[in-house]
This record gives sequence, structure tokens and C-alpha cells, in this order.
Amino acid sequence: MSTRPASPPTTVEDWKKSDVYHNSFLLGDDPVLEAALKNSKDQGLPDIAVSPAQGKLLNLLVRTTGAKRVLEVGTLGGYSTIWLARGVPEGGHVTTLELDAHHAKVARENLTNAGLADKVEVIVGPASETIKKLEPSPPYDFAFIDADKPGNLLYFQEAKRLVRSGGVIIVDNVCRNGRVADPEYSDASVEGVRTLLKGIKGDKAVEATTIGTVGEKGYDGFLYAIRK
Repeated sequence: MSTRPASPPTTVEDWKKSDVYHNSFLLGDDPVLEAALKNSKDQGLPDIAVSPAQGKLLNLLVRTTGAKRVLEVGTLGGYSTIWLARGVPEGGHVTTLELDAHHAKVARENLTNAGLADKVEVIVGPASETIKKLEPSPPYDFAFIDADKPGNLLYFQEAKRLVRSGGVIIVDNVCRNGRVADPEYSDASVEGVRTLLKGIKGDKAVEATTIGTVGEKGYDGFLYAIRK
């Protein structure tokens, strides 16, 4: 019986090359998104936005689910917000929460340049406080959580309150180079993910899974949940 040869080890550089290769077929040039990244960099924002492939996935998920009302926790420079807002139909709306006033200003500039300012509300302040002031009337269809990781469980619980039955909640950065599963490793972000997972375990109000990913952003993953 023949056996399949073992796959050679891969590196972050291999994952980056793979992303670039696939993106060359599936993502065209996008001056608006490129301008958003440049403006964010020029104004000193950290380079931690989702990758182009991840942004496209968010866009496709919003369109696939038919989401009209989207909640985002963690705006940064609005790169992922643009992808989300492009996915909602006419009359749709994105609410995005951002702690830092400077980041919010840059995001508003980028959204205006993208022609999406009328589709998006940027709310400034600690998301742990601002999210509690939101009302599910009407409920949101889709939530994307990509903010401070120690706040993951609170954001997830509030998203559950705000998202309709059958709605989707995605939490980014839940594998963290495999460190979440390493009992010898601990930091605030890793503990935030572990707290989230413990909080979801046995929660009868959601069905969830984690998908690990590799790409130009390294080895990470996201949690995909449906509100029952």
C-alpha cells in the first residue's frame, strides 16, 4: 500500500506567497481600499487591519446572509468597515465601535473617500460601555468582533443580545499562532480568547466553531457563531 509523502514544513513567507497568488485571481486592484490603508499608515495607525482576503470573506458572508444591519466592534482605520459596508444592500447600515478618537477620525475620512459615510455610524468610546447602549430594535443580522481581546466575552454576550435569531457573530484572532491551545503560554489577549471559549461552552443560545487560518497575517483564526 502506497503512503502519501509527508508535506514539507511551511513558513509565514509561504503563506504570504499563497495569499498573493490567490488574490491575483480573485481580488482586483482597489484604489479605495489601498488609499484607506495608506491614509491609516500615514496617520500612525497600527498595521493590524484584516488582510484583503479576510476582508473579502467578510464582504461575502454579509452578502450571503443577506445582512442589512451589521455591528462591528473595533473600527481602527475603517478598512474592514469598508468591506462590511460594501456588502450590505441599499438601505442597509453598519454600526462600528472604536475606542480611539484619532482612529475614528481616520476611519471617517476613509469611509467618506469610499462613498460609504451615509451607510456607517462610527461611535467613539470604550466598546464595553457603548455596546451596552445599543438596542436590538430592529436587531442586527451580523456582528464582527475585532477589538481588545480581554473584552471578547463581554462583546460576544452583548452581540448575542443585539443579533437576531439566525444571525451571525464572528470573533477574529482566536488562535493567535496556536498559543491559545498552549497551556504553558499566557498573556492578556490569549486569556481573553480562553475566557471567551469557556463562556461559550455549554451556551445553548449559540452554535459555534473555530476555523484556523494561515496567510499574510500569519497563523490565526476566527470563531463563527450562529445565534439560535
